[in-house]
Amino acid sequence: MWTRQHPPSSYADELRPGMPLSRDGACQLMRCAEDHLPALLSAATQARQRFKPGVITYSRKVFIPLTNLCRDYCGYCTFRRDPGQPGAHTMTPDQVLEVARAGEKMGCTEALFSLGDKPELAFPEMRETLRRLGFKSTLHYLEAMCELVLRETTLLPHPNPGLLSAEWIARLARVSPSMGLMLETTNDSLLAAGAAHDNAPDKVPAKRLRTVEEAGKQNVPFTTGLLIGIGETLEDRVDTLLAIRELHHRFGHIQEVIIQNFRAKPEIPMRDWPEPTQGEMLRTIAVARLLMPDVNIQAPPNLSAPYYDELLDAGINDWGGISPLTPDFINPEKPWPHLEQLKLRTEAKGYALRQRLPVYPEFVPALMTTSGVLSEKIKAAIDSDGYARRPA
Repeated sequence: MWTRQHPPSSYADELRPGMPLSRDGACQLMRCAEDHLPALLSAATQARQRFKPGVITYSRKVFIPLTNLCRDYCGYCTFRRDPGQPGAHTMTPDQVLEVARAGEKMGCTEALFSLGDKPELAFPEMRETLRRLGFKSTLHYLEAMCELVLRETTLLPHPNPGLLSAEWIARLARVSPSMGLMLETTNDSLLAAGAAHDNAPDKVPAKRLRTVEEAGKQNVPFTTGLLIGIGETLEDRVDTLLAIRELHHRFGHIQEVIIQNFRAKPEIPMRDWPEPTQGEMLRTIAVARLLMPDVNIQAPPNLSAPYYDELLDAGINDWGGISPLTPDFINPEKPWPHLEQLKLRTEAKGYALRQRLPVYPEFVPALMTTSGVLSEKIKAAIDSDGYARRPA
């Protein structure tokens, strides 16, 4: 019997502090029985404590859904729309600035830009909207809106625009300190007919890995992660984590790995798919922590409510972006926890809650070596430890 004190010999080396976790070991731990789980969580907690002891972070943000038109049709998504569908929209510059300034008044430091992937390639309506706004593409418009927020407010943009070329990573890096793209999975079979990504040309794993790699070549602090419960196997989860780890080992640019759980909704094609259990979330987070002990690991609290504080036991050190103003437009039925409640839950587990910028403190010094409005805005936003400066 594997108890908390005496795991079986096949796992003992895997859970030893400082020992690298093998692929086979990670797969075994993903499958560990319920009575084996405490030993796994204990090892993950110890690893997190060695990395960043005593502190759990979050980013106070506004969520800016620049456009929800998208050429991809994923089986789990309620965010995307076709032109003419109820709720389809593209924000104007005035609307972007209005949201950003409202967030500024509420102590936010991040403007999270989420948008569909290259909708103008599929929809003439989007091409016309961009023409009216004066831009050649959605990415040109995103770049301009990031610059607008950067220059006109104290918020720092964090764009999630989908696949990016080397040129576009460089362009967006001039107007944002960090950016992100969820890898989601390395399993190509999810592109098959009837699977989660069967009509989503931008979800090809190799293409997404190239974007993450190119960000590494350019030393861009980058957020990526897994979406679990969309048809992948436990081995797929491990392989996706290993792919992220390999890129981080090469470039050192992965500032955050998100472990996000699929949530079923009545209006999606995958409405009848089973959601990952809390146990699956705990195992995946713990294995991610052991595979990447020196990387920030995050899980969205609103997708694990009401028991989100249990995620702290698995080794996360960050809650991600939390907004006091805007909903989670990707999962609008799952409200963010109130920041005071998040603080109380975090402190009840023995940790201090600290507000960070969209870029993590350890990545700030490199950004400060450049001149220009971006480094100036970062300098004005940080305290002596690289976290968000507390209001006077």
